[in-house]
Amino acid sequence: MSVPARVLTLVIAFIAVVAGSAFLVIHYLLAAPPTQDFAAGVTPDSGAQVNVTLQEDAQNTVTSKPDWVSYFIKSPKTGDWVHTTVFQVPAGTRVNVTIYGYDGCTPLRNPYWGLVTGTIGNTADVNGKPVSAINTWSGCNVGHTFSIPGIGLNVPMASPGVTADLCATSPCTSGPHMTMTFSFMTPRVAGTYFWQCRVPCGGGFVDGFGGPMQTIGYMTGNMQVVA
Repeated sequence: MSVPARVLTLVIAFIAVVAGSAFLVIHYLLAAPPTQDFAAGVTPDSGAQVNVTLQEDAQNTVTSKPDWVSYFIKSPKTGDWVHTTVFQVPAGTRVNVTIYGYDGCTPLRNPYWGLVTGTIGNTADVNGKPVSAINTWSGCNVGHTFSIPGIGLNVPMASPGVTADLCATSPCTSGPHMTMTFSFMTPRVAGTYFWQCRVPCGGGFVDGFGGPMQTIGYMTGNMQVVA
């Protein structure tokens, strides 16, 4: 190979590397979902409480993947619904969670995920009624779960039912839904805790666990505990 040809090959390879690096930075670093800060102004381990509100929808009409199911978080600053699954909470603090379930039902593959664990009292309220478990094998009544394995937390998300006329525009502001409320204590040590839905709701992917199920900003996210 001649010297000019080698130089041209090196230039092309260099451009390819730069382009690939730029793609990774733009699409995976700069495009990361925003973090919603519920820890601002709260002293860790002080007996304070914070309130976190989410919703889960059958679609998300605010992204380039409108057929992907998704969680949204209500901004503690503006009250707007933000397409993200990343939030910060203070260490050693009670977190009161409200989740609006707008999606339909998907039977759980393992009844274990129908148990409420890791919450205060190991219960959650479904439309104001306390439950310790939801039996998804007796009916189609769970859409997703909110699970943080690092702290043993799992809460099945009740569904408005198989015949419900679901909200079609996200974030949802009206339409049939179920309201889940529960509380838990954050660890006293700072760290990042992965959370995910345990229902195989990644339609079109192998075993239902691809796509939105493995993508932060949709059905999986991080709870950042700050000290």
